[in-house]
Amino acid sequence: MRVISSTKSFGGVQGVYAHDSAACGCEMKFAVYTPAGEGPFPVLYWLSGLTCTEENFITKAGAQRAAAELGLVIVAPDTSPRGEGVPDDPEGAYDFGLGAGYYVNASEAPWSQHYRMYDYIAKELPALIESAFPVDANRAGVFGHSMGGHGALTIHLKNPDKFKTCSAFAPIVAPSQVPWGRKALSNYLGGDETMWAEYDATALVAKAPSTTEILIDQGGADSFLAEQLRPELFVKAAQAAGQPVTLRMQDGYDHSYYFIVTFMDDHLRWHAARL
Repeated sequence: MRVISSTKSFGGVQGVYAHDSAACGCEMKFAVYTPAGEGPFPVLYWLSGLTCTEENFITKAGAQRAAAELGLVIVAPDTSPRGEGVPDDPEGAYDFGLGAGYYVNASEAPWSQHYRMYDYIAKELPALIESAFPVDANRAGVFGHSMGGHGALTIHLKNPDKFKTCSAFAPIVAPSQVPWGRKALSNYLGGDETMWAEYDATALVAKAPSTTEILIDQGGADSFLAEQLRPELFVKAAQAAGQPVTLRMQDGYDHSYYFIVTFMDDHLRWHAARL
């Protein structure tokens, strides 16, 4: 593991690191905020949205002060593999390829060699964090925004014993039913839509709900709400399956980090109380 940068931040340490990922077949970067003290601390994994890197959360979310107060480690990985030989959207679009790994294990060429973000987030990165930082592996949660909210929901539902808490800001809840998700899943996983259900939170919750309440915040003025996000689909499926879920519609808020920073402390305290 290579240290790229490290600085004191609100009584703790914030660093950016890089390592050679076996899952993704390239160097991956991630950021970690560690509060003061010896630990072990609860750990939250933040999954960012389209176009983001490991830097967006640590520079825009304003999470460090509350994390220091609550004694939380926060890990913020990149959103996709990068580097020489890693393929990108041939048309250069923002919603697929670099910066848009969708937290799936791709099965289709040329994506399958590097785009294995599910294994990276659910398995490889936690093992590295648990070996190198003062975290309690039995007190881990996951949260995220937009594409990262999709990742958080699916990773929690597939691994409720490992990622014990889950929340999301403006998540893509039903990628099989919206343009962003259909583009990504068809390219990464192929044309058989039955394979997509393994990475679709609405399909997953209908089949295997967790016993943990899920918190979702959604901006009412989000320009992507009606076409790409559609949180009501997940809530309906969750309620039918007996999955506890709280959807908070926040009037006037859009899809940006201004929305995220406004309610970040709420989410950190919500996770801390349950971990």
